[in-house]
Amino acid sequence: MAGRFLGLFKPVARFLPEATPPKRRVSFNQKILWTALALIIYLIMAEVPLYGLPSGESGFEMSYIRVIFASNRGTLLELGIGPIVTAGLILQLLAGSGMIGVDMSNPEDRGLFTTASKFFSILLTGVQAFAYVIGGVYGALPTPVGIIIFLQLLFAGIIIMLLDEMVQKGWGIGSGISLFIMAGVAQRIMWDSFALTPGLADGKSYGIFPALAQTIGFGQPVFSTALEYVPFNATSGALAHFIPAVDNAFIRPQNLPSLLGFFTTIVVFLVVIYVEGVRVELPVSHADYRGYRGRYPIKLLYVSNLPVIFASALFANVYFFSQIIWSNFNQANANFFLNLLGTYAWVGNQPQPTGGLVYYVMAPRSILDVALNPMRGIVFALILIGFCIIFSITWLEVGGLGPATVAKQLVDSGMHIPGYRRSTKPIETVLKRYIPVVTILGGITVGTIAALADFFGVFGTGMGVLLSVGIIYQYYQQLMQERVAEMYPAFRRLFGG
Repeated sequence: MAGRFLGLFKPVARFLPEATPPKRRVSFNQKILWTALALIIYLIMAEVPLYGLPSGESGFEMSYIRVIFASNRGTLLELGIGPIVTAGLILQLLAGSGMIGVDMSNPEDRGLFTTASKFFSILLTGVQAFAYVIGGVYGALPTPVGIIIFLQLLFAGIIIMLLDEMVQKGWGIGSGISLFIMAGVAQRIMWDSFALTPGLADGKSYGIFPALAQTIGFGQPVFSTALEYVPFNATSGALAHFIPAVDNAFIRPQNLPSLLGFFTTIVVFLVVIYVEGVRVELPVSHADYRGYRGRYPIKLLYVSNLPVIFASALFANVYFFSQIIWSNFNQANANFFLNLLGTYAWVGNQPQPTGGLVYYVMAPRSILDVALNPMRGIVFALILIGFCIIFSITWLEVGGLGPATVAKQLVDSGMHIPGYRRSTKPIETVLKRYIPVVTILGGITVGTIAALADFFGVFGTGMGVLLSVGIIYQYYQQLMQERVAEMYPAFRRLFGG
């Protein structure tokens, strides 16, 4: 029976746009085709500029946050998947805290929960689009132009939501959100590696490999860690920072892609691949087949990388709303209470955080930034790890991964742990020894990896690489399952198809 809160969305369901599930089984090749189509539409939208946007106005920079939310500055995907992720975050926190009643094993509750997620996704898309238009993100806009830009952002947000729903409902493989995140991270890694666009500071290309070729061609050293301190410049507004004392490719100024970042990217990929395979395996046997023995795996990343996505959504919204409030009400940084949320200073044509909460939830983007202000790096890492732990624990019950739920699933499938009675309580007791501990350790692990990777300037950001490895691993499993089910239809029921 649906809770009172979810019951409010019954009348709304019929008016919300919906991607209908397939009425027949979709073949493996057709799923690949639909998944590719969704990706192509996303990539096209990411390159279509907003109609009516004034020349020179292209929205917030937020470059490393944009990687996580598959958004692109000044285009139809200005908002990316941010509203969808934020809506899911809000509802899951409400459900996990018990503030709304929902039984995910009940098809009616599950359907209404999906309807509520779609409703809040559209609502938040509208709120964020409205905030972009009236908050001065695109400068002062005439009312008709503002309405046109608002409608474009709202329409694009709905299209992205429907693409994700289409893929998840069986037309494609995996989820649209995961697909878009992976595409965004891949684009960023390629851009950081090979972009020929001139860099901002050292006069070389932006991408590290063209810059490396130029460094060698100019006869400059490839490796050098000598640094020079540059104090705050009141005239230009440039913040205090370190720069390389010698032009080289190992460490570059202004957080440009560097060899240090490239090598760290490879290390982080290998570490995350290793961590994905770390697990505790509990022996299980089947009650009806005495000779059958198996193992139930409890991975270190038990709740996958969802905590990182939720933490990113929270930090991005802090950045987004703090910058709008600052640009409209506190540009002099004179209001004490607004300063607690965030203070900024103009660096070039973009405001950069200099204090307040927003300063500590935005990662230092290079080892030079960490060396200049190590306390900021420590506080950011602690905040990120703390929220990863909180979201990991919350997702246990919301995602149906808690010891009680897993124990019931094992018993219902005829499995039990040797040496224990075949009932829910004993199995739940055993699982409680492992699942909560592994969940907390997993939250600490993903938070630590994401924070340290950002400190070393990993290509595609630390959170992006962490998410991408998990997404690629999940896609590999799903593709193998789909392929096996296509070749051997008898396995389809085993895979839940």
